[in-house]
Amino acid sequence: MTITQLKYTLAVAEYKNFTIAAEHCFVTQPTLSMQIQKLEEELDAKIFNRSKKPIELTEVGKKIIEQAKVIVDESNRITDIVHQQKGYIGGEFKLGIIPTIMPTLLPMFLKTFNKNYPKVKLIIEELTTEEIVRKLMDGHIDAALAATPLENEAIKERVLYYEPFVGLIPEEHPLFQKNKIEIDDLEIDDLLLLEDGHCFKDSIINLCRTNKGSSKQNFQLESGSFDTLIKLSKDGLGMTLLPYLNTLDLNADDKKHLRSFEAPSPAREVSLIYHKSQLKMQLIEALKSTIDGVVRGAIAFSDVEIISPLQKK
Repeated sequence: MTITQLKYTLAVAEYKNFTIAAEHCFVTQPTLSMQIQKLEEELDAKIFNRSKKPIELTEVGKKIIEQAKVIVDESNRITDIVHQQKGYIGGEFKLGIIPTIMPTLLPMFLKTFNKNYPKVKLIIEELTTEEIVRKLMDGHIDAALAATPLENEAIKERVLYYEPFVGLIPEEHPLFQKNKIEIDDLEIDDLLLLEDGHCFKDSIINLCRTNKGSSKQNFQLESGSFDTLIKLSKDGLGMTLLPYLNTLDLNADDKKHLRSFEAPSPAREVSLIYHKSQLKMQLIEALKSTIDGVVRGAIAFSDVEIISPLQKK
């Protein structure tokens, strides 16, 4: 039994196809198949039911896969031990970032991180929270930046900051005359929202869940971009809520439409998250310290009420 055989087996279990698994392992399909067959012969057990389309794990195969994940993770830890002993911070590091954080936070720390850690090859991918959790569990990314809490026992969360919500209100809107707005002022049918799949939308829905209200608009729109929501709101088509960092680059005229909340302000918790196996911790610590340094003072850390996608009201 070899680590390589276990990695090939994990790939087939994930992709449910020998050819696709071979492509992701950068080997030929016959090579991958032969190594898995050798493993099955050594164990005297069938891991996959090849008669099924797509391929399925056998009952014993499911147990083998769970143990294989542990063994492969532990084998990867050996490299980590050597790097930590040498004080080496380098190599490939795969980072996932949710779409509502990517445009604002990434420009704040990327240049500094690259300058401080030139030996690190940072591979960044924009992913939804659901995709991030799946890729962390499968070992396809090393860490991620996401809104928390996720309430997943397999994932560690390190809070970076608490980001308040801010209202963007057109002049024609009744709330425009208020210096500060309150949660009770919000009606879900009166808000321009992000489309499904964005955890920020889920947070807003939780925030407004107790406010029933009736629709005041003769249209319904969900966008994948805060920029679109800002433009529509400026055109008088409704109010919207933005994360605080998304308001910093607005021009002076646009900022006249911003309204903060009465304390405690609704906010989201933004964290650096990674698998409980805690691989590449020296890189994770380097990333956290870099982000801590650039956001300190830019984000309100107190007097907020955390609103998460998982919160029940």
